[in-house]
Order: sequence, then C-alpha cells, then structure tokens
Amino acid sequence: MKIIAVGMNYAEHNKELDHTLVLPKEPVIFTKPDSALQRDGRPFFIPDFASRFDYEAEIVVRICRLGRHIDQRFAHRYYDAVTVGIDFTARDLQQRLRAEGKPWDLCKGFDNSAAIGQFVSVKDIDNLQDLYFHLDIDGQTVQKGWTGDMIFSIDQIIAFASRFFTLKMGDLIFTGTPAGVGPVSENMVLQGYIEDRCLLKCKIK
Repeated sequence: MKIIAVGMNYAEHNKELDHTLVLPKEPVIFTKPDSALQRDGRPFFIPDFASRFDYEAEIVVRICRLGRHIDQRFAHRYYDAVTVGIDFTARDLQQRLRAEGKPWDLCKGFDNSAAIGQFVSVKDIDNLQDLYFHLDIDGQTVQKGWTGDMIFSIDQIIAFASRFFTLKMGDLIFTGTPAGVGPVSENMVLQGYIEDRCLLKCKIK
C-alpha cells in the first residue's frame, strides 16, 4: 500500500503558514512510505531529528479498487471508507527544506508520521463534501474542519492523483488539513473526530 497526501488544500491553513491566502491551481501532492503508517492507537514517539513536530488533522479515504486515469465523475467508486488521520510534520525541518527548494520527504514521510483512526463506511455518510471533523488535545478542541472548505474535493484529488499513480486496494489518501495546526509535546492525548464520533486516539511520548 501507499499513502498519497495533499498539501495546501484549505485556504486558511495556507494563510496561517505563509501569511498569504494561497490558492494552488492544482493539488499539491506528496507521498509517505508504508513505514509512516501508525494505527491501532499506538503512541507517537517524538523523534530527535527536529525540534518541532506539528499535528495536522485530516480526512483520510481508503481506496477499494484498482484504478488509473480515473475520470472525476467515477472517482466515488474507488473508495469505500473514511477516517480521521494525523499528518505529523517536522515543521522546522519543513521550513528549511522549503527555503532550499528541496522535497518534503524527510519532514513528512518519517516513521509513524501518518496516524489513522478506525474507518467508517462511506455508505454511512450522506455527503463526504459536507463533513465536519475536529481534533482535541487533552479534551480541548484545537482544530476544526469542514470538507466543504477543501480547495480540491476528494473526487478531484483522486482523478488528479490517478494520472500519476496507479491506485490500488488499501491505498490511503490524506486530503489536507484545515487551519489550527500546532506543536505536540510529551503526554498530550490527541483524539480525532468525524462529527461526534471519536475514531482516533493517540498519546504523545
């Protein structure tokens, strides 16, 4: 399996990072290796190669069939479940890499940087582009998102990504994070929700 992720897909998040309302003309795609995947509520151990690691809560969709060059009209046929994920980011390392014009692999794709929660069938959701989700830390909401605010919808992302990558059963797509990202520290407990359902819990160590 592979993890395909989208950067800069919520305008207000782009503004909080770059101090300008960036609206990319096409999805900003990066990938994470399968060694980045963290599931089953395992803790996130803060690595030692950077000084700041940020949480980025996202809606994650699971691919359920083989597909390439998928037309946007049919993209909904290629995923069967959704959850909340956290794209852990080595923020100070990312800032240096961006300034130097280098790829994001080191700051985004390190081990255990892609936490995911329990999946919910898309059959149980009326409209994926009208979905509220949030992240709590120690019981306080720190990040709120609505999929209607995405610059590129889930189906647009799948159509675009499948031009470059063959999508396979079990692949995951992290669809971007809204505003409100921030640093993690030891002993924090992160909980990710879709609507009022807690699907992800992760302790920071």
